[in-house]
Amino acid sequence: MKSLDKKLKIITSGKYTPAQFILADAKDPDYAFGVRGTGAVDYTDQSGPHRSIPQFRDSIKAIVKQKQMDIMLASVYNIEALAAEGVFTKSAVTPAIRANDTTDIWLPRGGLYSKEPSRPWRTASLAHARKFCDLGLYSVTFNNDLDHDYATVEAYARFREDAVKNKFRHFLEVFNPNAPQNLDPAVLPFYVNDMIIRVLAGVTRAERPAFLKMVFNGRKATEELAAHDPSLVIGILGGSAGTTRDCFELLHQGEKSGARVALFGRKINLAESPLDLLALFRPVLERAVTPAGAVKAYHAALKAKKLKPRRTLDDDMKITEAVLEGYGK
Repeated sequence: MKSLDKKLKIITSGKYTPAQFILADAKDPDYAFGVRGTGAVDYTDQSGPHRSIPQFRDSIKAIVKQKQMDIMLASVYNIEALAAEGVFTKSAVTPAIRANDTTDIWLPRGGLYSKEPSRPWRTASLAHARKFCDLGLYSVTFNNDLDHDYATVEAYARFREDAVKNKFRHFLEVFNPNAPQNLDPAVLPFYVNDMIIRVLAGVTRAERPAFLKMVFNGRKATEELAAHDPSLVIGILGGSAGTTRDCFELLHQGEKSGARVALFGRKINLAESPLDLLALFRPVLERAVTPAGAVKAYHAALKAKKLKPRRTLDDDMKITEAVLEGYGK
């Protein structure tokens, strides 16, 4: 049994401990950034040449081999190739595809798509993907815009029918509005909570997502959702790269607020040493080290490997994401 399935069983039985926290690496940036998604060859110069697909796949293999992650999320193209190589065959890591690619994540150089309210789109074929993978991410973005949001829930209904037909599991990503219409920023976190509950109210157990992936909108909003429906497994996404302190604080504060899954992409992909960063995730979650202590340990690991840190230790200790407690202090 894959580690994801074991942990979900324990979490949903009400016997959760931090040891069951689910970690996922989101290696699907090709859907958004195209060539730039793989990250620069030289991590100190993101404007330089970007890694090739084979180099990017090698980084995925290294993370799977490390055995820290429970899920490896990537594009259909990459998961199919890695599965054919047998990367996941004897691994506890579950492969997952991005099952749809809404317009708010279309971010090519010079592109303007993300400025418009999100529209649903699905490139992937579940019938074909099911041959090598049975789990996928389905993403929705609500903007308080009737026509666009109607199209979003209509497309999600069609996806669920297709998923059931193909015996394909999914987890639901809910982005914050990318082009909100007449929405007070102070209300936005609770608008998102309400839309999640509203959408899932009509979904049977056979169709429900295994868990959520959403923006960490602060302790209050996360605690509200976790308390409202304890059977709902909340996952938080990583967002922008930020500081190393931001990364560890997001894990720590998210878990304390009720999140049981973390799906980080750029925070891992753009790190100086992704494997050393990931090695500290579980110690932070299990309270073996504080977020601040983990930053110091990470910098010590970089120094031992003679890797140049992007920031000084003092700068990397700063909390720069406003939603995190301790911001600006």
